[in-house]
Amino acid sequence: MSSPTASGRRSPIYELPDSPRPAPQRAGLLEWVGMIAVAIVAVTADQITKSLATRTLDRGEIVQLLPVFDLRRIKNTGIAFGQFTQQQSVVMLLAIGAIVWMLVFFARSGARSPFFPPAVGLLAGGALSNLVDRIRDGGVTDFLHIHRWPIFNLADTFIVIGVVLLLVGLAQQERQRTST
Repeated sequence: MSSPTASGRRSPIYELPDSPRPAPQRAGLLEWVGMIAVAIVAVTADQITKSLATRTLDRGEIVQLLPVFDLRRIKNTGIAFGQFTQQQSVVMLLAIGAIVWMLVFFARSGARSPFFPPAVGLLAGGALSNLVDRIRDGGVTDFLHIHRWPIFNLADTFIVIGVVLLLVGLAQQERQRTST
């Protein structure tokens, strides 16, 4: 059913309400700049601390800072707490694959949550910094040791924080989706 308009055209009497516009999904310029800035800071901080550890600690030397925390430099040729130690090419391919996957995910979904740019920046920066070590030195310099935990570095910390932020962002998205 329709009625005439001022221009003489007929328009429907009943119109469907506009559906709410979905939130933007793809990363825009602001998200890319934020993610890249976080990644650059992560790589820089990790490379500086590894350089300091390499210059000031002999391999295997222990410097006790707290009763449960010390500095202890090792060369880790594996991933995830020393797994795959004799398979550097596989480890590097996995790292490159992970970085590419993160960038594709970010390009498609970077604007879905304010947690995604820093999360992907930390993940990509940590993975890239460890990859640089593997290419340059054949392994990663680890030097932070919390007792009863494997020795790690800042890149590992950034990766863990990035995963947590990514999970928080995904949970936030799920809550928003189910509440509408």
